[in-house]
Amino acid sequence: MEKTCKLFIDNKPFEFKVEGDFFWGKPELLYQQQDNVLSKIPWENEGFNCVKAFEDPDFLKLQESVKTIIIDALKTNNVAADHKSFDLKDYHNYVTTDALHNQVISITRSLETSDFDFDIDLLAKRFGNILGYKLTSYVEELKKSHIQIRISRPNSLDINPPHRDGYLSFWEDIVNVWLPIAGCNEKSSLPVVAKSHLIPENEILRTESKGAKINGNIYNVPCILETKSGEIKMTRPNPKEGEALLFSPFLIHGAAVNENENITRVSLELRFPKQKN
Repeated sequence: MEKTCKLFIDNKPFEFKVEGDFFWGKPELLYQQQDNVLSKIPWENEGFNCVKAFEDPDFLKLQESVKTIIIDALKTNNVAADHKSFDLKDYHNYVTTDALHNQVISITRSLETSDFDFDIDLLAKRFGNILGYKLTSYVEELKKSHIQIRISRPNSLDINPPHRDGYLSFWEDIVNVWLPIAGCNEKSSLPVVAKSHLIPENEILRTESKGAKINGNIYNVPCILETKSGEIKMTRPNPKEGEALLFSPFLIHGAAVNENENITRVSLELRFPKQKN
């Protein structure tokens, strides 16, 4: 069944078509309030916060590593890009069709720590110190680390629907990390719904995992269409370069529409589980 997902980002209305079977959940709260990865911090109730992630040299090294991975993905798809002159924010000038973009992101959406010329575990340690838990980049259920480079072209539907990662079993007990790399600003950064990790399932209308299709693409995450409060109202926390957005896997987020006219947005998504003793 096709429905229209209507939402607000910083009070501005957006809508797009979603195909899927939608249902209201059971009267239960999936967010575990005891010994949760956010349970030692003052902003647990909000479900998210922007924190310092890097000193400048570290950020530039990671940014350069992301650039190299994207250039290699372009070359794999027969797109010539010179490392010296290529700017991540100009990606849309190199990738001009959805089909080619899908080929590129088939590479960039499923990376591991070893793909980066940067020690990702340093970030796990840094954010663990902030949260008061030891974190790791290794996801036990997947038997590997998992990192995504998100690439969102201007005026496109290069987005996930509003969703919760925690519906997928391997993301239940993690902290989500969203890192701006290039082109991230108040018009393109990731939107979230504050305090939405505390909404019970019977107040959420959603699809199953892999049950939503947008613009011909099927998504692993369920699409949340609305809550009992009505249309979804999101805000963009907008972390600066060198910062990271940390949030609960049960916080509703997504629909990161890039409203910039001529700038591609590139960001990193990392998920760090608590390290088992």
